[in-house]
Amino acid sequence: MPGTIVQVYEIQTPGEARSMIALGVDHIGSVVTACEARHDPVIRETIDAVRKLGAVSSLIPLYSNREAVFDTLDYYQPHIVHFCDRLDDRGGSSVHAAFQLQAAVKQRFPRLQIMRSIPIGQAGKADRDAVLALAARLEPVSDYFLTDTIIVGASGSADEDQPVAGFVGITGLTCDWSVAAELVAGSRIPVILAGGISPENVAGGIRQVRPFGVDSCTCTNAVGEDGRPIRFKKDPARVQALVSETHRTDRMHMEGPGTNDMTI
Repeated sequence: MPGTIVQVYEIQTPGEARSMIALGVDHIGSVVTACEARHDPVIRETIDAVRKLGAVSSLIPLYSNREAVFDTLDYYQPHIVHFCDRLDDRGGSSVHAAFQLQAAVKQRFPRLQIMRSIPIGQAGKADRDAVLALAARLEPVSDYFLTDTIIVGASGSADEDQPVAGFVGITGLTCDWSVAAELVAGSRIPVILAGGISPENVAGGIRQVRPFGVDSCTCTNAVGEDGRPIRFKKDPARVQALVSETHRTDRMHMEGPGTNDMTI
């Protein structure tokens, strides 16, 4: 049985991609942050380097205009396109638009795989039915799900309270793993566990959720003098610890109960 894959995001240069692959990262994630600057030759070189080294490239466009997305995918040719835009909770117009976009991508790029972020709250049991309904709606046009943390703050508006308005992710906070585990159990496509995944908690996430893979961004970023994560800069030691802990947990699972379960 293959082990849990490790996906790491905000890799924007070929050199950092090579370093991450050397550390054992399976999926290398990059981000195109603006539609108007969507042709970035350095990111394209990064994706080319990932392909040549036999790893998997995943690309997030932070926009959903159909023609712009098509143009982006033609330019970069990643293995996976990852959509993480914030969708309404009740399966309304934004979910319909996401379905239509993903269906169009599948038709235009039949060899490309699609990853869709499924937002789950930190205490997500109250929204469990909405989470599972959203996944069921988008599963026919998705190849992977990625569970990520949605924040609902004092304003009560999830859209306004995300680190990147209108999108899900980079909170550094864990989602409700019990809901994520239900999604894994009921999904017909692979599910990657994201949201505050770190070397310190990845073993617990794997044991409880049993995902196909784990994803880390904020909690493996380098940290500045102010103690805050630095966007688009990884901490190789943290990434190596994440990979090692993931592999150690997989080995323990294969060996069965009674194995020493010391976490780092």
